[in-house]
Amino acid sequence: MNFLVQTVYAAENLTSSSFDSLFGKIINNIVNPGITLFLGLAVVFFVWGLFEFISNAAQTEKRDQGYQHMLWGIIGIFIMIAAKGIINIILATVGA
Repeated sequence: MNFLVQTVYAAENLTSSSFDSLFGKIINNIVNPGITLFLGLAVVFFVWGLFEFISNAAQTEKRDQGYQHMLWGIIGIFIMIAAKGIINIILATVGA
């Protein structure tokens, strides 16, 4: 009977460890690079909007378009930083 209890306990720990390992690999190899990529794209979008805003200061329509690009770039940056923070909170809660 003791052997059966030890076997079940070992199998339970193996499954939990395998899940944590898989979860960690998914976060490190898929999610984190994706967040970094989208954060970089948001920064590029913001800088592009800033360039449009400054270079077309005399043209109201193009200046407004640059302002919109800057605004959406800032929103994208905020979303990516918030996503990274939420993932870190989840990882700290789960203990992975």
